[in-house]
Amino acid sequence: MGTGLVALPGPAWAQLGESDAAQGVRAALERGAVAAVGLLGRTDGFLGDERVRIRLPGGLEKAAGLLKATGQGKRVDELVTAMNRAAESAVPEARPLLVNAIKSISVEEALKLVRGSDTAVTDFFSAKTRSPLGQKFLPIVTRATEKVQLAERYNAVAAKAAGLGLVKGEDANIQQYVTQRALDGLFTMIGVEEKKIRADPVGTGSAILKKVFGR
Repeated sequence: MGTGLVALPGPAWAQLGESDAAQGVRAALERGAVAAVGLLGRTDGFLGDERVRIRLPGGLEKAAGLLKATGQGKRVDELVTAMNRAAESAVPEARPLLVNAIKSISVEEALKLVRGSDTAVTDFFSAKTRSPLGQKFLPIVTRATEKVQLAERYNAVAAKAAGLGLVKGEDANIQQYVTQRALDGLFTMIGVEEKKIRADPVGTGSAILKKVFGR
């Protein structure tokens, strides 16, 4: 790692070393990843949080309203619960992959991220890990949704809805849909943690986060 100094805006960044920047970004990512996995990878982690709760997509959400009006609301609720439970069961598997990605961040990348937007670190993290995480999540989500017979009905109805333009093609398969929404939720919560760190690095109690993100 380099040890040169880089001029960054704000007095706390004026003498920030490159190695410090890398260490700070890695610490921010680790804190965000651990917090997100801890919040989401448990019962009601998704279902009980409106920010990440997985709902039926597009036209199916409207159709669900009609089903509830005809007394079939229990079936709709069962499907929504199953989707969220599947996401909750998949998220803990993300931790090893996230940790490996954190370790691979270069000094040059770290410097750009420190000076980036409120979610620059999270956005970078997403670009690096979303695809391999999706591959890891999909079989877990598939096993979880196979336990619910409603999943097959979802796929049948969603396929027809997609043909009518009521649902996006990629949302017509429940396993793919839940996997993508689980990833959305994961990076949403990592982003929430990053914003907290940037807004109040002193409050984290971490010397390196205070040094790198303090202004």
